[in-house]
Amino acid sequence: MRRAMERLGQPIEIAKAILFLATEDSSFCTGTVLVADGGWTAG
Repeated sequence: MRRAMERLGQPIEIAKAILFLATEDSSFCTGTVLVADGGWTAG
């Protein structure tokens, strides 16, 4: 199996992406999809 990051993601990495969306840091993000897949869909 090929992955851009050459490793599997850790649950904490997904949790951090969710936390970002739940904070004011993401207040300017609208109508987008945050892909946290380690580059799987990039290539």
